[in-house]
Amino acid sequence: MEQLTGQDPTHIGPYRLIARLGEGGMGLVYLGRSDLGRTVAVKTVQAEHAHHPEFRRRFTREVAAARLVGGDWTAAVLDADTEAAVPWVATQYIPGPDLTTVVGKGYGPLPEHSVRTLANRLALALQAVHQAGLIHRDLKPSNVLVTVDGPRVIDFGIARALESIGGDSLLTRTGMLIGSPGFMSPEQVRGRELTAASDVFCLGAVLVYAATGRLLFGATDTGLNAHLFRIAEEEADLTGVPDSLVDLVRACLAKDPAARPTPAQVVERTQPDRVGEWLPGPVLAHIGRKAAELLDFTPQNRGPQPSPHGHTAPAPGQETSYPLAPPAYGPPAYAPTDPAHAGPPPGYGPPAPPPGPNLRRGWALAMATIAQLAVALATSTSTVLLYDVMRDLDADSSSAQWMDTGHFLAFGALLFLGGHLADLIGRKTTLLIGLTGFTLTTAVQVWSTEPDTMLWAYTAQGVFAALSTPASFALVAVHFTGSRARTKAFGLYSLAALGGSVLGLFLAVPLAQYTTWRMSLYVIILLALIALAGTAALVRDLPDRTPAGFDALGALLSTLGVASVVFALDRSPALGWDTPLPPLCLAGGVVLMAAFFRRQGRTPGAAILPAYGTGALGRRGALIALCLSGFALESAVPSLAEFLWSVGPGPGLVAFAVTAGSFLTGSLLLAAPLLPRVAFRALLVPGLGLAAVGVLLIGTGPESPAGAWSGLICLGVGLGTAATLLYSAITEGIVAHDCGGRAALAVTGQELGGSASAALLGGTVGLESGGHTPVALYLSAAALLIAALVGGLMVKGPESALTAPAPRDHLRR
Repeated sequence: MEQLTGQDPTHIGPYRLIARLGEGGMGLVYLGRSDLGRTVAVKTVQAEHAHHPEFRRRFTREVAAARLVGGDWTAAVLDADTEAAVPWVATQYIPGPDLTTVVGKGYGPLPEHSVRTLANRLALALQAVHQAGLIHRDLKPSNVLVTVDGPRVIDFGIARALESIGGDSLLTRTGMLIGSPGFMSPEQVRGRELTAASDVFCLGAVLVYAATGRLLFGATDTGLNAHLFRIAEEEADLTGVPDSLVDLVRACLAKDPAARPTPAQVVERTQPDRVGEWLPGPVLAHIGRKAAELLDFTPQNRGPQPSPHGHTAPAPGQETSYPLAPPAYGPPAYAPTDPAHAGPPPGYGPPAPPPGPNLRRGWALAMATIAQLAVALATSTSTVLLYDVMRDLDADSSSAQWMDTGHFLAFGALLFLGGHLADLIGRKTTLLIGLTGFTLTTAVQVWSTEPDTMLWAYTAQGVFAALSTPASFALVAVHFTGSRARTKAFGLYSLAALGGSVLGLFLAVPLAQYTTWRMSLYVIILLALIALAGTAALVRDLPDRTPAGFDALGALLSTLGVASVVFALDRSPALGWDTPLPPLCLAGGVVLMAAFFRRQGRTPGAAILPAYGTGALGRRGALIALCLSGFALESAVPSLAEFLWSVGPGPGLVAFAVTAGSFLTGSLLLAAPLLPRVAFRALLVPGLGLAAVGVLLIGTGPESPAGAWSGLICLGVGLGTAATLLYSAITEGIVAHDCGGRAALAVTGQELGGSASAALLGGTVGLESGGHTPVALYLSAAALLIAALVGGLMVKGPESALTAPAPRDHLRR
């Protein structure tokens, strides 16, 4: 470790810098510490790399993918800001020397049992890297850190980003190798497509170095071209490799990638043959001294570092929304075009982010929330007033049912398409299209005098709602990338997203009691116009777009699959499950959706829903919990509607205010501030449990008004806490150009949960005339409790593997 210089920043993101750890091909590496005391290694990107847009795009994808890598033998990626003027990534700090220092500069070749253990642990690390969809691409001794209990692999996948700034597969414009000459595979030398087998070859080269202290194909001072030729064509010299390992190492170094063993096979063949320390005593003593240096290291007090712009560094522990670029990096040649993500001027930055970017980001959140509230109110209004509408238009009950079916069928079926368009053409553009169509179709409903016109207008409204909903969701996700900022943002947005079905009902019933159904539609139009004008004038989208083209087959499969499932669930109360149509549609929809997910998981470049979104156990748990929450809220609607009709319009509006305030209490005053300090599950499980208690208390409304009001508070606080956590979890680590697909998946899960509830309970049309049943309340509470169980068992939270996506293509070139 070295003391920081006057040219180094004092903070990068939320991390206070303590010392310099070194400098690599990517940039400087610092020792940092969070405000909670966690020690990390913060790696910055050189300005000459950062100004390349393609490098940034690849770097963003690789860092996001690296966050999925788990296991005991890798250094976990904990945090990153890839949009900053000086991009950075924070990893787990490993207090130990690298293998080059141990073998080449300190203690010479390792004994046989140490090399065997090294092979076993590195193979386990490569398994974790490959399971995340990555290839390390640069496994070498300096990327293997040696600790008391075993080696740790670092910098997996980062070399992929550096390829984007070079003119060919080996050299950058500045002549820096992509990969290290002594530890490259033959296919890497030839510039061919890489597979996981390339890492196995590099593993063999590392093992030769550890066992003999020499490079596999000799030194590189004979010339780069000659050295690369030897890698590609000559057989490896394994003199000095222990006899028990020589066959395995020779297999790893096979020129044909298909002939090399897999990491799992290496693990099987290298089980440690002795119990005890894996390293010689002198090496262990050296590692102990290095660890003690960290405890004894005292940073020099440099005082506040002035900026050319008159600012001082932030106080220790103060979080910033960007890494602070030191003057030593020079003025960044690249700056994001979106002000919401523009970095500060060169220097050490102000104590707080500039007001302009925060204001733009705040407008994006506000407009997305208003847009989603308009959609939720439209759904609730139609549910409450459907028969009033059809009675005024002199329509029969069949038309009313098809109007409800048409809207939800169009909405659910096109959500994935809406998310896909948001990733392709931009979140703002898709949201503007959706809001424009949503406003126009709502206006047509106001002026409708014929049932057929109303039916088609309401169905078309569902089409445009399917565009605006994932676009607004994704807009929030891409503007709030830090874990804390995203949690707070989703705390507000989830009020309209998950809580919108309840809050929309609390507005719809009083509006129905005060006004006509046409006046209720005018309120929806007003909200949609506010969101439309505000989005057009005040919101700026990120320039990031998905690199893949339009996935026509994926869009077709998702549309037909969801449409079939929604149709079966929505029409089953009228047709009955004993008729062939609902079961056939349900089975066909499940098959189509299975084909859709299979395509997204196995097709390289699949654009709608990247495989990493559904692969992590935690994300699957969050999705299941959202689906169950949608089921629970739909099941609670009859009791909520009866309560609102019984108390009258004035108390109904008070109920809206109480529930909204309780929801924000749970999201902004409990979940957001406590999440960094309290375990994710410790907040999610009680939140969903409290919501279940609230549902049961609401059912006591006719006999105990005080119990019903208490239930509204419990439901609001519980849902606010849970929704904030689930939305943050399901989007954490997703790169910007994949957020639309991720948003569509979350909303589709909620939609299918609600449809399942409607099918099970016989539909929710005409709630103003019916009463609640205990069965519906018990089902609602049970669904929330099951969601709590699923969340407790499967969802670990943002600092687990949940937060880390894999790359779009399954194994990278």
